[in-house]
Parts: sequence; C-alpha cells; structure tokens
Amino acid sequence: MTKKNIAVLAGGNSSENIISLMSAENIAKGLDKEKYNVYVINISGSEWTLVSPSDCGLIINKNDFSFNLNGQKEKFDCVFPAIHGTPGEDGLVQGYLDMLDIPYVGCNVLTGALTFNKYYCNTFLQHFEIPISDSVLLREGKSFEVSDILKITGLPCFVKPNAGGSSFGISKVKEIDKMLPSIVEAFKESDEVIIEKFIPGREFTCGLFKTKNRTEIFPLVEIVSKNEFFDYSAKYNSNLNQEIIPAPISEELAEKCRRQSSNIYDALNCKGLVRIDYILHDNVFYFLEINTLPGMTAESIVPKMIKHHGLTFTDVADLLIDDVL
Repeated sequence: MTKKNIAVLAGGNSSENIISLMSAENIAKGLDKEKYNVYVINISGSEWTLVSPSDCGLIINKNDFSFNLNGQKEKFDCVFPAIHGTPGEDGLVQGYLDMLDIPYVGCNVLTGALTFNKYYCNTFLQHFEIPISDSVLLREGKSFEVSDILKITGLPCFVKPNAGGSSFGISKVKEIDKMLPSIVEAFKESDEVIIEKFIPGREFTCGLFKTKNRTEIFPLVEIVSKNEFFDYSAKYNSNLNQEIIPAPISEELAEKCRRQSSNIYDALNCKGLVRIDYILHDNVFYFLEINTLPGMTAESIVPKMIKHHGLTFTDVADLLIDDVL
C-alpha cells in the first residue's frame, strides 16, 4: 500500500501561534505512520516551511503546495489544519486548498469565515432558536457610547475580540471605568469587538465529529476555572482549572446538550472535529462559541474527551482523513 502524504498545518498569525505548533506536533504524533508520511508545515505570514520531520526548513512552493526533497517534487494527498486563528480558522487557507483541489480535514471556507466571526455566528444561530446572550458589535474607527452598550449588556459583561480565534484580549468587566481599557485591549487582537451580556452559570463543553457514515459525540466536560473565567492562563495551566469528565449533570441535561450541539454542527455545515462551549443557566445551555479547530495539545480538552469516549486520536484521524479522500 502506497503511503499518503499528509500535511499538518501549524502556526498562523494569531497570538496562539505557539499553541498551534504544539497541537500540530501532537496531531502528527498520533497519525498512523504505517499509512501516512506526515509533515508539519509552519505557516507564518508569507513564510511556509517544513518543520517536521527533522526540522528540515524546506520551503513550500505556494503555487502548487509542494516541496522538493532530494531533487524530487513532493505533493500532499490531504491536509490536516491545526492553525488557531487566521489563516486557519477563518477559512482563508481552506480557500487556497480548494483552488488547488487538495482535500482537507475540517470545515470549509464559508463555515470557517462564519464561525470565526463571533457576532455573525451568534446572529446566524439565533435563526435556529439557539439560546445566546445579548451582545453589541463595535468596529474600529466607529464611534460608540459606553452608556448605549450598557443598556443592552449591563454589568458585568464580557469584552472579546470578535475575530481573534484565541483567548487573548478577553475581559470580564464589572465596573464602568474598566470598560474602555478592556475595549482597547480587545481591539489589539481584532478590528471588531463584541461585548456580551454576562450569564451566570456553569460552563460546559461538548466535542463531536461527523463523517458520511458516522457521528460521534463525546462525553460532556464541565470546566471549573480558578480565575474569574476560563481565560488563556486557565486554559493552559492545569493548576488554574478543573476539567471534570464526564460532567456531573443528569443524563437528561447531557442529552439535551448533545442534541443541541449536533443541531449547531448541522446548521453551520461543520465538517471534522469541533468543540462547542456553553453556559448552563436555569437548565438552558447558552451558546458561547464554537471551536472548528480546537486545541489538540496534550493538555487540551478534546484529546481527553476522545480517550474517555473509548477511542484513540489515531482512530479519529483515520476516520476524518478517510472521509475526505
């Protein structure tokens, strides 16, 4: 059997560049080497280089997504994106791969662009009667009044980059004089900022994937953060959060969340592996966000979900790659 060449894309142009590289290396480690020749490619601005195997530093030819190895041109049979933020989560790299007719795991251009923009994604999902908190969108260079924002969101509220693809730039604002500094901080990560009404409750996350022949929804995880909320430091420091799997809730509520997650997956026309975050308040799961390229480091939640579900990442990767080839 001829091995397939698989490119795992890493890096990107967001603040989570390093985490993306860690995710990619973990994905590459989990792919079946009996079936695949696995290459990790670091995409950083206009520099696209092979960093694995052997940190060779070979340059990718972006005209046809190939590279030269020992005088031989090598192309890829399939791409496994692992870029957190642009150009991976926002659909840009998927558009490039579509133009070259190269199969890839995960969501397409439209789904990536829609889900990367939190405000537009929320607005879209409201048409499917998905519970979502009230929010306000700010655009860089456009004037706004804090008093007008607070009429909709009140205090406390969350200030977030609208299209950042990471946990950077997020603030929980409890005092009116902290609003402007938080907005300035969020604008450092995105040219749009979303401000959301705070919903008290417990935080849960649901991971799932679907192929043409199979649907797998993993056990729910409850996230208990020692910080004010599940921010970047809590996400990647096990001393600052507790991830309880399976989540300690009734089977009736768990099934409600799984069903809602499946509906969101279909409504957004998702592909591949995703993770959807919620706040549970009065037995209602309020949608927070969807991660179409969730973290896959050894400390990330999704690999733990997969293991608890009785699968290995190798199993899941085979299913996802086979589905697109």
